[in-house]
Amino acid sequence: MSETLYATFDGEFLRPDRPVALKPNTRVRLTIEDAETEEAPAKSSFLRTARGLRLEGPDDWSERLEDHLYEDPRASGT
Repeated sequence: MSETLYATFDGEFLRPDRPVALKPNTRVRLTIEDAETEEAPAKSSFLRTARGLRLEGPDDWSERLEDHLYEDPRASGT
């Protein structure tokens, strides 16, 4: 398994910026590079990501979100 991740050094430990899929006490090899000197990863907004998925759904999603999420379609006969 090979993965690139970002972490913060708190003076004693490296703290990953997101969860890592490793079992406790798993031995790994680290290569340390100062992330401040490299170009930061491009940030994407939730809205940009959601639009990029090109999801289809009812026109009234924003008005009736909970109805669409939690309604039992069998109850309305659709």
